[in-house]
Amino acid sequence: MRRPNLDEDVQPVSEFRANAAKFVQRVRETRRPLLLTQHGTSAAVLMDVGEYEKMLDSIELLRDARGAERRTGAGETAEHGEATARRLEKQSGG
Repeated sequence: MRRPNLDEDVQPVSEFRANAAKFVQRVRETRRPLLLTQHGTSAAVLMDVGEYEKMLDSIELLRDARGAERRTGAGETAEHGEATARRLEKQSGG
C-alpha cells in the first residue's frame, strides 16, 4: 500500500461529505488511503479495495509465519508432505 501524502490525503469528514465522489476517485487513482478527521482528530480511513485486499493478504501471511515460528520453537514440526496435506485440507475447509 502506498503511504498517504499528509499534505493531500488528510481531510475533514465535512469536506469528504461534500466531495465524496471526488475523493473516492482520487483514492482509486493514487492507491493512497485518505485519512478522515473529525473535530481535529483522526476518525477513519478510506482505502482502495484492491489495496485493502493486498493488506489483508499480507496480514494473513504474517500471521501464518508467526504461527509457524511459534510451532517450530515449541518443537512442533512436520515433514513437508504432511505439512502440505494439512495446508490443503485447511484450504478446502476440511
